[in-house]
Amino acid sequence: MKQKETKLQNVIERLQRRALCLQTLPLSNLHTTVYRLRWLKQARPPQLTPPGNWRIWLIMAGRGWGKTRTGAEDIAHYALWNPNVRIAVVAPTYADARDTCVEGESGLLRVIPPSCLEKWNRSMGEIWLTNGSRIKLFSADQPERLRGPQHHRAWCDELGAWNGREAFDQLWFGLRLGQDPRVIVTTTPRNTEMLRDLFNRKSSDVLLTHGRTADNAENLSPYVLQQLTDRYAGTRLGRQELDAELLTDTEGALWNREQIDKLRVATVPELRRVIVAIDPALSHNAASDETGIIAAARGVDGKLYVLSDWSGRYAPDAWAERAIMLYTDMRAQMIVAEVNAGGELVEKILRQKAPHVLFKPVRALRNKVERALPIAALYEQSRVRHVGALSLLEDQMCRFTTDTKTTQSPDRVDALVWALTELSEVARGEPKIRFL
Repeated sequence: MKQKETKLQNVIERLQRRALCLQTLPLSNLHTTVYRLRWLKQARPPQLTPPGNWRIWLIMAGRGWGKTRTGAEDIAHYALWNPNVRIAVVAPTYADARDTCVEGESGLLRVIPPSCLEKWNRSMGEIWLTNGSRIKLFSADQPERLRGPQHHRAWCDELGAWNGREAFDQLWFGLRLGQDPRVIVTTTPRNTEMLRDLFNRKSSDVLLTHGRTADNAENLSPYVLQQLTDRYAGTRLGRQELDAELLTDTEGALWNREQIDKLRVATVPELRRVIVAIDPALSHNAASDETGIIAAARGVDGKLYVLSDWSGRYAPDAWAERAIMLYTDMRAQMIVAEVNAGGELVEKILRQKAPHVLFKPVRALRNKVERALPIAALYEQSRVRHVGALSLLEDQMCRFTTDTKTTQSPDRVDALVWALTELSEVARGEPKIRFL
């Protein structure tokens, strides 16, 4: 009975949304009307632009929910129905805006009728419509480009992947054309300061639409959807990427996402020393621990840089091969590996793959928390930088607490700790010139 009531309610909501949209359909442009009606027929109710006095429509949904199509349809509808308006499309990078928001299979060029398209300037990132409206692309990693331009409406794509909030602030300063400027945000949730701020404002000027990957099951491959569910259902990554949960940090964790995000960089200076660290798993089955494989380095600026995370659940031969590949790719000087469980076997496995690799065994004399505390202190002192996104490692870091009874085996964190310990100890042991 409840299922029937829910289905009936969905039908009623869909009809109400469509009726509201049909009230504004102009009959002068047949192609525009046909394209709009086609979307109204295909879309699920949460994908239709909602009524109300919201300023920001925050669509926080899982992978494959239809965020890009929803954003493109909203922007195209506004631009086609309102002549001579100025619209901004902002994505993490210019390539993201061009390849996904415009040229992607669910992008603007797929939802704007060709007869209404005046031109698409790919190099300038500008779409001009025959009614005089212009859609301009911007990159969140170049916030200064948003100083000056004014807009009637904006589309912010994958806001959770933006490097800081400066681009959003600059966009907001320029959102001042027309009587009712608005922003649509389409993103997979990440626990960033900006998303937390918008999420907490959802009862005021922010309208939240939440969606799961499974909501769009009829348009996704059943095989792929089943694979994703089997692999990630119930995991922290699955809750974020599939169920679109905004996950907060574990209380008492040694690291937090805001801290890590502030220390994130896109490029590195000249590197003086590169280390690959391994926390090996010597068994291989469904219940086995992961093998932590982390590359880190010390730059000429004295900072420590976490470069790559190649961790995973591998057989011994496979993790050794992965570690050697990372060692080679990063032009590392040394591999360090914990040998508490495997002893000489760990070195033997590695040397079978690369006989001449420089190898240093390390043995844990303290528990995991005691070893991690000095490394957490390096983060607090802003002496460590993460290069790009290292999602699985960072998830594990933000769950790692001082409670050894509840903390699970943090294999990625263990490898991180070994790498940064080696680099920081070498830094302290280097001779320095003292002037008298």
